[in-house]
Amino acid sequence: MKKFVAAIDQGTTSTRCILFDHFGKIIASDQKEHSQIYPQPGWVEHDPQEIWINTVQVIHGALIKAGLEPKDVSAVGITNQRETTLVWNRLTGKPYGNAIVWQDTRTDSICNQLAQVEGQNRYRSKTGLPLATYFSGPKIRWFLENNPDLRKDAQSGIAIFGNMDTWLIWNLTGGIHGGNHVTDVTNASRTLLMNLQALCWDSDICSEIGIPISMLPEILPSSSSFGICKETLDGVPITGVLGDQQAALFGQTCFNPGEAKNTYGTGCFMLMNTGTQPVPSKSGLLTTVGYKIGDSPAIYCLEGSIAITGALVQWLRDNLKFIEKSEDIETLAEAVEDNGGIYFVPAFSGLFAPYWRSDARGIIAGLTRYVNKGHIARAVLEATAYQTREVLEAMEKDSGVKLSTLRVDGGMVRNHLLMQFQADILNVPVLRPSITETTALGAAYAAGLQVHYWETLDDLRANWSIDHTWSPDMPEVKRTSLYRFWKKAVQKSMDWVEE
Repeated sequence: MKKFVAAIDQGTTSTRCILFDHFGKIIASDQKEHSQIYPQPGWVEHDPQEIWINTVQVIHGALIKAGLEPKDVSAVGITNQRETTLVWNRLTGKPYGNAIVWQDTRTDSICNQLAQVEGQNRYRSKTGLPLATYFSGPKIRWFLENNPDLRKDAQSGIAIFGNMDTWLIWNLTGGIHGGNHVTDVTNASRTLLMNLQALCWDSDICSEIGIPISMLPEILPSSSSFGICKETLDGVPITGVLGDQQAALFGQTCFNPGEAKNTYGTGCFMLMNTGTQPVPSKSGLLTTVGYKIGDSPAIYCLEGSIAITGALVQWLRDNLKFIEKSEDIETLAEAVEDNGGIYFVPAFSGLFAPYWRSDARGIIAGLTRYVNKGHIARAVLEATAYQTREVLEAMEKDSGVKLSTLRVDGGMVRNHLLMQFQADILNVPVLRPSITETTALGAAYAAGLQVHYWETLDDLRANWSIDHTWSPDMPEVKRTSLYRFWKKAVQKSMDWVEE
């Protein structure tokens, strides 16, 4: 029987397993949501044990739907929500508490304390990242400061750290019975602890933040041998690992410098390939590793990270009960001709790129009695497009490259109203590929290259095709006016949280 490649996509709200064929087509998939835990304002957690159980279930579910067995799978790739941080006991397999999600802001005081020396960009020259609650390093320190037994266990090598990729690899390859404690360069580059040039843990930064290097996993290329699965997917090699946004870049086949993609998920993430040298950002973007295939040089990216996009639609659905299903927002927004003069700045976790303001909080500006549910729904969608424009402008400024098109993927790209407004406010065509599950596809591609399921990057390019194009159709005067009021609203969201 023809063999396939599996991808485990461990996201912020759910975990999926997707089986792909040689043409990048989906053979079968299974998905399961996990709980979002909010212990107090600004805190966001996940139960890592629940995520592991869900992972096992969706792997079995996808195989059953496809009528396949593990022996029919050539390799498995893993892609994951980045920065979400957990620490567990390598002897018992039990976490020292829930995972701290990338959106969580509890490490604000730790970041402020570290920034007292040399400011927010203290580690940017080495890591490409500002000091921010977003990244894993400060989260590990929070664990160490708030669990009395943890530091002792960490120094003795019993307590180990991982993002979700490391947690899944460790469990899939044996767990307490010799599971591999490894990660890839893309996930490591999001910890604030890895030296971008050397692609290894920076001992000086680890010491200054207060993290024993013994806690940290071994860093491997994105396409390499991470271990062999035991029990679940028994005997199948794990040969590809990428953080979710880098996986989407790889799945969109953005292999040339200057090519970019934008993923519309819980948050929104635009990445541009900058080649084999990291490009420092002066405009509030992140410099990060895009991917590393085997012994080939690492490819770097500029990234603009937006915390809340699809999550704002979920908030409208779950907290305010405006809609029953997320996709209903398009119908509600189409009930009105425009936003009614209102702007929704979703700074629920502060502002990410290009501002990096943890003191900001969400606001709705411009309210009058004229405004109804439709206007609010429209403002929710437009917020995603405005934030994307801010990131795109910063990216063009840093890179010196003017984007002619934008490749898009993620759950929200099925929303025609949003995608048309995105093209209008950017004034560039927006391209949706035939296969929109590019995050999982990127992980599958990285895994497949390692086992020669695919031989070259050109094989992957041949699979990419356009499903739909949205072309800009908005007068420049209107575009300028809308964006000017958006920028005004953003300024009003700042300086809300006080020390």
